[in-house]
Amino acid sequence: MERLEQMYEGKAKIVYATADPDLVVVEFKDSATAFDGKKKGTITGKGVVNARTSVVLFRLLEEEGIPTHLVKVLDEKTLLVKRLEIIPVEMVARNIVAGSLSKRLGMPEGEPLPHPVLEHYLKSDELGDPMINRYHIKALGLASGEEMDQMESLSQRINTILSGYLRERDLILVDFKLEFGRHHGQVLLGDEISPDTCRFWDAGTGERLDKDRFRRDLGGVEEAYQEALARIEGRPRS
Repeated sequence: MERLEQMYEGKAKIVYATADPDLVVVEFKDSATAFDGKKKGTITGKGVVNARTSVVLFRLLEEEGIPTHLVKVLDEKTLLVKRLEIIPVEMVARNIVAGSLSKRLGMPEGEPLPHPVLEHYLKSDELGDPMINRYHIKALGLASGEEMDQMESLSQRINTILSGYLRERDLILVDFKLEFGRHHGQVLLGDEISPDTCRFWDAGTGERLDKDRFRRDLGGVEEAYQEALARIEGRPRS
C-alpha cells in the first residue's frame, strides 16, 4: 500500500498515512536513544532487526489469540498496521530484577522474581515516563477500568507465551514493555516487541542481547541485535 504524508516521527519509527484511514505505514529507524533521549546514537541494521523481530512475535501472539495491530509486511523494516489511538499507559512486565527495578528496590540484578511483576508508566517523554498506578490512571482518565483489566490480562498472557517461546531458543525474557491502543473500540497490542523494548539474556551465559548494550556502552551492539533476531527467527546460532 502506498504511503502518503508523514504523520509522526519518533525516536525509533516514522508513521505515514495511507489512502485507508484505518491503516498506517510504520518504518523502523536505525537511530537509538536512551535515558529519555539524553544519549543518542545509531545502531546499524536496528530498524530491520526490530521490524522482523516484531513480525515474528506478533504473528506468534496472533496464533495464540492475542489481537495485534500487524496487518502486512511491506519490506524488511516497514510494516502496514492498523491505526490505533494509543492508550498512554505503558505496561512493563518483569520476570527478573534488572534496570530501574534493581535501583528502586535495592535488589541485585539477575535475581529471579517469585512471580512476574506488572508495572504501569505514563507514556510521556516530557515527564520521563513516570511510574503510575490505577488510581492515577482513573483520575487522569487515561483508560477505563475495563480497558486496564484487558491490558493487564493480555500482558500477563503475552509474558507467558513469549517467555516459553524464547526459552526454547536459549533466551531469557527478563522484562519488556508493551503498548496498547484502541481500534474501533477494540484494545489491540501495538508498537513493537524487539531488543529495544525487551531485555533478552542468553540462558546459559547471561549475555545481554538487547538495548542495554547501547545504554551501558558494553560494545557489540549490532552483533547482539543480530544474534537475538537469528534465534527468534529460528536460524542457526552464531
